[in-house]
Amino acid sequence: MFNEIQFEKINRLPKYLFAEISELKMKLRHEGSDIIDFSMGNPDAPTPQPIIDKLCETAQKPKTHGYSASKGIYKLRLAMSNWYKRKYNVNLDPDTEVVATMGSKEGYVHLVQAIANPGDVAIVPDPTYPIHSQAFILAGANVEKMKLIFDEDTFEVDEDKFLADVEDALENSIPKPKFLVVNFPHNPTTATVTPDFYVKLVALAKQKRFYIISDIAYADITFDGYKTPSIMEVEGAKDVAVESYTMSKSYNMAGWRVGFVVGNKKLIGALQSIKSWLDYGMFTPIQVAATVALDEHYYVPDEQIIPLYKKRRDTMLKAFANAGWKMGKPNASMFIWGKIPKVAQDMGSLEFSKQLLLKAGVAVSPGVGFGKYGDDYVRIALIENEKRIRQAAKNIKKFLKELEEEKNNG
Repeated sequence: MFNEIQFEKINRLPKYLFAEISELKMKLRHEGSDIIDFSMGNPDAPTPQPIIDKLCETAQKPKTHGYSASKGIYKLRLAMSNWYKRKYNVNLDPDTEVVATMGSKEGYVHLVQAIANPGDVAIVPDPTYPIHSQAFILAGANVEKMKLIFDEDTFEVDEDKFLADVEDALENSIPKPKFLVVNFPHNPTTATVTPDFYVKLVALAKQKRFYIISDIAYADITFDGYKTPSIMEVEGAKDVAVESYTMSKSYNMAGWRVGFVVGNKKLIGALQSIKSWLDYGMFTPIQVAATVALDEHYYVPDEQIIPLYKKRRDTMLKAFANAGWKMGKPNASMFIWGKIPKVAQDMGSLEFSKQLLLKAGVAVSPGVGFGKYGDDYVRIALIENEKRIRQAAKNIKKFLKELEEEKNNG
């Protein structure tokens, strides 16, 4: 009898393709294989010591062990407001325009739960970070996928095409979409946009009456002179948009789960309201430490994070090219969006990722896991040191050579 009961929300979720790679990776490790793991965007460097010290200091105070504020303590929300003022010259009211969340992923899901009605439609570029679309599915809403077009060498978004495709989706989707998700620097593709893109997008949102949800999780990780713009810089953006940010990547605080959603008061109010029912916020010492990170250690990304990932990016591009796998050069984020080598393109990204793991001991994320338009690519996270990157390149060179010989002999 109970087996007949269905959980419709879970049934609407697709198969989690990354699980296949993860399970195979664990199996090989248990068998004693050395796996060079580029499959997950999990920073490998430590959280800066002053931030850890503040956590430990605050945790010694018994009064910090009780329930906290679900929307975040005031000083943390103020610190985030100051971060936007310092980085983007944007003024935010810490009471009505900022919410601290348990990571940007949790904040994003709770926001969608609060604002999306069953049957609503959201436009989401494809490929995409999976939760950007699946949060709407979990809320009973629907997703209109839109192919993300970008230059494969520079990873610059074709902004005019993007805006035209949004207009097309608004005109042809029934019911008319209420939301658009943007995520630049983009996960998984690393694609970037210019400030003018947001000016045009905000104008379009006001004209066509839809909300924009912007995710700038990788805002601080930029290279070669590129600087991530924020939609909040645009005059009137708060009328139509919210934006999420996380400390996971910028401060190596992924496990701490500290994120923010800022912007439109109506949407922020809805998020504050639903969080008041669902949680009591983060552990207060974590919030205090995060406040110190934002207020006193804002230089960490420039001095520590960016040089680390830039060096790894440059090492990987050179080593992999020498191994026979040439890839475009991203100017932001901690990933490389690598087009599958020509000799293996007929495999598709899932099979290629499996074979790369089995025969080269290198783990990557199959692009199809991010959407159907990602199937010619794999996402490679820059989370191994240069020595390991060079070793991976040697393994890959051998794997590609053997694959070429098999095809020639077959």
